[in-house]
Parts: sequence; structure tokens; C-alpha cells
Amino acid sequence: MDRPQVTAVTARPKEECKMRKEIKIGNLAIGGNQPVAVQSMLNVPIHDMEGNVAQAVRLQQAGCQIVRVTVPTAEDAKVVAAIKEQVTMPVVADIHFDYRAALAAIDAGADKIRINPGNIGDDDRVAAVVKACKAKSLPIRIGVNAGSLEKELLAKYGTPTPEALCESAMRHVALLEKHDFDDIVISIKSSNVPTVVAAYRLLATQCNYPLHVGVTEAGTYRMGLIKSAMGIGSLLLDGIGDTLRVSLTDAPEKEVQAGFDILRAAGFDVPGPEIVSCPTCGRTNINLAEIAAEVEKRLEGCTKSIKVAVMGCIVNGPGEAKEADIGIAGGKDCAVLFVKGQQVRTLYGDIVGQLMEEIEKL
Repeated sequence: MDRPQVTAVTARPKEECKMRKEIKIGNLAIGGNQPVAVQSMLNVPIHDMEGNVAQAVRLQQAGCQIVRVTVPTAEDAKVVAAIKEQVTMPVVADIHFDYRAALAAIDAGADKIRINPGNIGDDDRVAAVVKACKAKSLPIRIGVNAGSLEKELLAKYGTPTPEALCESAMRHVALLEKHDFDDIVISIKSSNVPTVVAAYRLLATQCNYPLHVGVTEAGTYRMGLIKSAMGIGSLLLDGIGDTLRVSLTDAPEKEVQAGFDILRAAGFDVPGPEIVSCPTCGRTNINLAEIAAEVEKRLEGCTKSIKVAVMGCIVNGPGEAKEADIGIAGGKDCAVLFVKGQQVRTLYGDIVGQLMEEIEKL
């Protein structure tokens, strides 16, 4: 997934954003000129070991590149080891409050630790986690969330403003840098899209650490997808974001699919087909909605990086179909087939079946 050449006007000139430091997470690198990585988080109860492992395997099969699992206690760190035995993607341990859980997760093979250094206790505890991460060359992600902002920052700013979120993040960064640690990834999330976008734009000018972008508590699939696409998409078009998570109150596999869809919509080179279809109108004489849905279904799992146009009539249909690698433009109970910009023939009967046969030839 190479970074796209964005020609749209962005809200903040890219030259104002610092070049990101490259960070290794297991067998994956983010930051620098590396592709944007898509990640998700397991949502199976922590005590269900088999369920967590099975979900991690499904996520990897869905294309997930980094997976995160909560580790509430040191005893729970065994789930990290179990997951590591079954997947090759990096595994991140999500830690809150108990520094001993972080140390246990590191011993269990975690590839990255997600903490807020300020909520795990005294400086000697931060030092212990840093020392353990240094010993195994593991990065730490600082995760700032509007819902758990420090009380003194809420008192200072009144609400979780972009400035408050950035100040919180840089405070946590200072706690790690104090111990000569700079393998850091930062996220500063809110459920409010304008706040998220403004906060990341501000943070991108203040440090060069890789940024994990996303809209937290975005909601159920419909609204969560809309808010995530707006927030993450805006940042990607600004050149901001080194890894992302689409937070949905739904199956994690849907988060992964949505993440790649957002990258594709933002102009990134994402493996797999892109389907373009029109909204239909009174000129449409074929069941385009059914055809488009069937094409999308049959292309699930396809790894060809192709653009497929499924258009309803002869107004915009031929133009869109010609711009795609392959496409159809609907007629009366038929569809005209275009391949690589050339009109090939007219399809009758099983339009989807014939289109899929032509896609197989590409």
C-alpha cells in the first residue's frame, strides 16, 4: 500500500508535518516511508483463551496487520503467548494501571506495549517497563483518550480540546524520553471527529513519532464507519497517519475491511479490487443493485488490484467503464462490456457470470 500522490487541497501544508520516525513492531515497520498498517483489537473475554486465539487467526486471514489484546493482569499475559503461537502478525499488549501486566506481557512475547505512562504508578515503575522494552527492542504506544484525560488538564482547558489531548500526549512522551526511550508511537483519540482531526494535525507539528490514527467510541457499524471515514480519511489526505484502527461496535473483522476501504478511498494502493457502481435512476433497465452486490460478493478474497465498474445506463456508464480495468454499462436487459477501455461485446442473460469470467482472464 504505497502512499498516494494526493492532489487535493489539504487543511495543513504537508511541509508543516514532521517526517515520522520509523519504528519496528515485530516483523512490521511503520513510520518513515512505510505503508500505513491496518490493525484491530480482540473483543473476546480475556479468560476465553481459545476464543481469543481463534479470533486473532480470523483477523489475520482478513488481512489484519497488527492485533491488540487487553492484558488486565500479569496472569492474563498468557493469552499473548497463546496468540503468538498461531499468528505471524505483531501482537500488542494493552495495559492499564498495572505495570506488572506490562512486564508479564513482554515476557510472554508481546511485540509492542500500549500504555499511558502516567497511570501505571511511580517513575520507578515506568523505568521498569522501559528497561524491559529496551532489552527486547519493543516499542511503546502512548494512547491518550478524551474519555480519560488527566483531571488537571480538564481543569485547565475545560473540555478535552485538541490542545489538551496534545499536551497530555507530550507529557507521557516526556516520561519515556526521561529514560532515554524513543521507540514511541502515539494515538490521541476522541469520539468527536473535528476534535480528532484538529488534535492530530497539531500533534503532527510537535513531534516526529509515528501516529496511530482513529476515532474512538465511533459507534455501531453505520455511524462508526461514517465517523471513522471522515476522521481517518481527512488525516490520510493530510499525509498524517502511520497505522490506523477503525473502532466499531461490531466484529473486529469488519474493522479491518473498513480500514482497507478507507485507505483505498483516500487513494492508497491497496491490494484487491475496487468496485465502482452508480446510484441508479429511472433510466436503468437492469437490476443494478442486485448485480453490483453479487459482483462484490463474488470478488471477496480476490487479490487482483483492479477497478471494476458496474454502471446502470449509457449516460455515465461507458465513460466510467472505460476508465476501469473492466466494467459494464447497462442497456435494456443487457450490459455492454468494456475491458481496458475498449468496448468488447454485449452481455445477455447471466451478466454477472460472464463478467466474472472476463475478470478471471485479467
